[in-house]
Amino acid sequence: MKKKNIWKLLFITLLSINILVLLSLGTMLFLAVDQEPIPKTNVSTANMSEFLIRTEKQDLNALINHYIEKEGLDGPIHYRVLLTDEVELYGEVQVFSQSMYLKMTFEPQALENGDLILKQKSLSLGDVKLPVTYILKFIRDSYKLPDWVIIQPNDKQIYVSLQQMKLKSGIQVRVEEFSLVDDRIAMKMFVPVN
Repeated sequence: MKKKNIWKLLFITLLSINILVLLSLGTMLFLAVDQEPIPKTNVSTANMSEFLIRTEKQDLNALINHYIEKEGLDGPIHYRVLLTDEVELYGEVQVFSQSMYLKMTFEPQALENGDLILKQKSLSLGDVKLPVTYILKFIRDSYKLPDWVIIQPNDKQIYVSLQQMKLKSGIQVRVEEFSLVDDRIAMKMFVPVN
């Protein structure tokens, strides 16, 4: 009789541990994560000359991916960005020693202050279904991103604060128009004159 009770007790203990582990993982995946707020700064463009730059998706694609490579903005995921009718992020993630392909798409929105918001549209990570907030948090915590790129998992968006982007010689850039569907991309470049 005692031997049956021990096995029963061990089984219930093991079952309880499994349930606790599953509950813990579920809680970690679905809880809201801390995120950095959108900056409220408006950098002055006084004493600066303004230039309007128009470009196309193809040229901006080359520039973005060159910048990612040059600045070493990688981590556990090697990724690239492609501008089509939306912003697409492709990467490869190592999960349990197995490669999984990541694809995220975003809809860009130019803001009046010259910054850019990328609203998340779709997500695929191999055949695994994970919450978007979890993937964005993973990307935010795993990548070496510039200070002016703010991933906001709870809002399912990436805020690109061009006002905070530091360029040589004090040059500043603002988005004027960002219509990928029409292939119309315009930016203002402000160059100090004194």
